[in-house]
Amino acid sequence: MARMYSSRKGISGSSKPHVTEAPAWSNTDKAAVEALILDYAKAGHSSAQIGTLLRDRHAVPNARLVLGRRIGAVLAEAELTGTYPEDMMNLMRRAAGLIDHMGSNHKDLHNRRALELTEAKIRRLASYYAGEGRLPADWRYKRDQLRLMVE
Repeated sequence: MARMYSSRKGISGSSKPHVTEAPAWSNTDKAAVEALILDYAKAGHSSAQIGTLLRDRHAVPNARLVLGRRIGAVLAEAELTGTYPEDMMNLMRRAAGLIDHMGSNHKDLHNRRALELTEAKIRRLASYYAGEGRLPADWRYKRDQLRLMVE
């Protein structure tokens, strides 16, 4: 697939192998994996960080194969998710950093363009999540209120 904001084709990416069950060497105790997920979430880790910690420290290469559902679903069931989806919050943090940078570097045109692209991604995600019901239908991205949303 071509990249959205350039005339290049992009690079090919790798894909996970199609596996239907967890490997024999992995930790397959459902209760223990769920407890680890909830502990890490209470410690303030995001679902991506939790997946990495499970892989690196607890021999769980894919939590979905063990639990039958995603880490985000486990967190949603325990009501440990934030007010905004994780990918959207990461984009809003990036936009906040770019706004801070633009405050002291007014002539930095490359980062101005990066800020515009990041805000466009936030708006596209917002319309998707509003349609999915994860955001209010009248939610709008406002640059001046971004600090309140991120903190």
